Amino acid sequence: MFFFFVGGLQQEVRQVLKSGVSKCTYCGSSVDLVNTEKVLKLFFVPVWRWPAKDPLYHCAYCKNFFPYNYSLPPAAESPEAVAEALRCRFCERAVDADFRFCPFCGSEL
Repeated sequence: MFFFFVGGLQQEVRQVLKSGVSKCTYCGSSVDLVNTEKVLKLFFVPVWRWPAKDPLYHCAYCKNFFPYNYSLPPAAESPEAVAEALRCRFCERAVDADFRFCPFCGSEL
């Protein structure tokens, strides 16, 4: 006996908390702070919905979601900002500017 599941899990906007609060990390357009919900769909029909725990940023232009606490890298105008930009955002260790991956934790820079 074979069973095929035609469905999926999707994240959707439930409520807009604030509009135009920041810039999108991908396309640079304005983003909204939203509450989201996860939706289980079967044959493209919503079957079950449940709310997400934390609010997210949502870009209406490119349809991307990213965490509320995520911020853009600092502007490289001062030496302190350049030194801060040359740190791994996960393990907070200083790395060389030509590295693509952190040599300490392996995350992408």
